[in-house]
Amino acid sequence: MTTSPELRKRVDALLDTFIKDFYDTVPFAQHQKDSAELNLDYYKRHNIETILRLRRKRTVDALAIKYFTKVDPVQAKAWAHYTDDEMLHDRLFAADLAKVGVGKEEIYSTEPLLSTKLLTGYLQYGMEYDDSPLALITSVYFVEYVTTRTQPDWLDNLENVLGQENVKGARAHVNTDLDDDHDDFVWRVMSTLVSTEADEQKVVEHLHHIYWLWKLYFVELHQLTVLGRTDGQIPLPTTADV
Repeated sequence: MTTSPELRKRVDALLDTFIKDFYDTVPFAQHQKDSAELNLDYYKRHNIETILRLRRKRTVDALAIKYFTKVDPVQAKAWAHYTDDEMLHDRLFAADLAKVGVGKEEIYSTEPLLSTKLLTGYLQYGMEYDDSPLALITSVYFVEYVTTRTQPDWLDNLENVLGQENVKGARAHVNTDLDDDHDDFVWRVMSTLVSTEADEQKVVEHLHHIYWLWKLYFVELHQLTVLGRTDGQIPLPTTADV
């Protein structure tokens, strides 16, 4: 590894602060984790959007594999194996959605939220304009770390509310991440892209950007499904506000 031994400690500590900030500041952040009365519209759209993000991410994964084939075939093979492992995980979430009345036609005809488009664009920007998969792989580390430290608690609650059989897909997805130590794997791949202090700072910068896009997604999800606002619509001030 070319990263300094302290970088991962620094990154993980930062991600822990992001998780705390998320629970403290984002509306409905603890809903799936704690609520005994689930907002089904929120739950359904969250799972639909998870599928849509997974489908778009695998296109960016292919760009990362192409990059590695030219500069580091060992990592090309490693990322291809990881992508193969994750490639069809959208089916796991689709199976859970089917149990609450959401079919594949509805899932795949849904227009992604603005936050999903922005995240996909951010990752593709790194590949197309920076000619580097660092943003993508930093994002994947973010997701692997945060998922394994939040989703087991969410799924415990969702099992109590919806029943164990109805969240088997999401549980299988998380268990794969845990059993295969995906966060360690992703860190090893990312470390091959980091050789200078400037690279390390770029990792931290990407994490901050990805976290803001992550927060934006949950704010947008809450506005759409709980408050009933149109996607990406900022409420205009009333006369009393002016």
